[in-house]
Parts: sequence; structure tokens; C-alpha cells
Amino acid sequence: MPDRTFYRFKIFGMQVAVSGLVWSMLVMAPGSAWPQTSAQPAPGVQAPAQPAPQQAEPPAPPREENPGLINEIGKLWEKSKSLLPTLKSPSEAIDDLNARAKDAGESLSNMAKPSIMVRGRMACLVAANGAPDCKAGADRLCQSKGYKEGSSLDTDAAEKCSPKVYLPGHKRQPGDCKTENYVTRALCQ
Repeated sequence: MPDRTFYRFKIFGMQVAVSGLVWSMLVMAPGSAWPQTSAQPAPGVQAPAQPAPQQAEPPAPPREENPGLINEIGKLWEKSKSLLPTLKSPSEAIDDLNARAKDAGESLSNMAKPSIMVRGRMACLVAANGAPDCKAGADRLCQSKGYKEGSSLDTDAAEKCSPKVYLPGHKRQPGDCKTENYVTRALCQ
């Protein structure tokens, strides 16, 4: 029994909702009407006088900007379009991906060259600014072992003095000794 009562209320509720919808549509559009189908008046009947066409209303003044949340979100959306990168076509994207893969493959092949560590002792040249140039020393050490070039892994420094410094009673002068740098280990390719 309660099921039948519930069913009746459910149907009644739907009917009320539909009738409310219909009435709201009728109230919303009071000025709309069906167009007349006959353009010609019946014979012997005078056509009613046509009213003079009304002049168009003057254009409305430009609307002021609404400072609401929706307006601000719209502005943000318009600005973000210019910040986003343009999309590439599928063929351009594939070409770009292939070029990157080729570059990565070449980088890996350059890294894959075998490197050998060698030991020895090769003097570093002195550069124009007075600092030791151990890259040239590492290259010479690797070339002495049969490789093309190298980079220094370990260096050593020694002080080389003139023999008169070791004489008793001799005062050491600033130009009597100089520091020499050596490459002792290098990574060769």
C-alpha cells in the first residue's frame, strides 16, 4: 500500500514540474506571437493601414567593464593564450623528435670513446700569464703512450733551484728558485 501512494506522489510531482515549466515559458515571452500566414487580404476588404516603420533606437552607450570574478577570469584566459606556445603539426613534432634523437645519439657515441688512464711525468708548459698549462702536458703524455689527446687527472709540483742556493752562506734571492708543475696521470683517448 505505501508503494502505491509513493508512486502517485511521484507522478503528481512530475506533472507539477512540467506544468511549472510550461507556465514559466509562457510568462517569459509575452510579446511573441505566431506570424500571420496570409499576406493578401480577402477580396473586397481593405488592407489595414501599415504603421510607419519605427526608427531604430539609438545605439546603447558602451558598457562599462564589470569588475566581477567572471570578467577577471575572462581577462586571465585571454592573456594566457598569448603565453602558451603554438602547437606544432604532427609532422613537425615528429621531425623535431627525430632531430633530438639524432643529436642524443651523436652525443652518446662521442661519450662512448674508450678512455685509458696512463701514468707518467710530463712537464706543464708555462702560459703567457705565468700559470701552468697542464692540458698541453697531458696531451704530450698521452701522445708518448700512443694516444691522440688527454686531460690531466693528477699533477705534481716541484721547486727547481740553481746550485748556488745550496752553497753555505748564500742568501736566497727571489729569482733563485722556480716552481715546475708536472702531469703524473692523464685520461687519454
